[in-house]
Amino acid sequence: MPYIDSNRRPLLNKWIENVKVEDTDIGGLNYIITKIVLKWIKRDQPSYLNYNQAIGVLECVKQELYRKAVAKYEDKKCEENGEVYY
Repeated sequence: MPYIDSNRRPLLNKWIENVKVEDTDIGGLNYIITKIVLKWIKRDQPSYLNYNQAIGVLECVKQELYRKAVAKYEDKKCEENGEVYY
């Protein structure tokens, strides 16, 4: 869950601001995320636990993105263009 303590956010935000996602395509975004996850896994000895935790984080990121952003976007488009499901 991305809702970490607000005291931890400034340091992480400073690091994130230096990542230039505007200069890349979707493959580049995939590469950036992959390299961050691999670096996190390798901070210790790679293990099933670390791999499993990383996969769990990625799944939670996916679900939270859908819940907080995609679902709202889809609801807006449904209102604009009409319901498909009955």
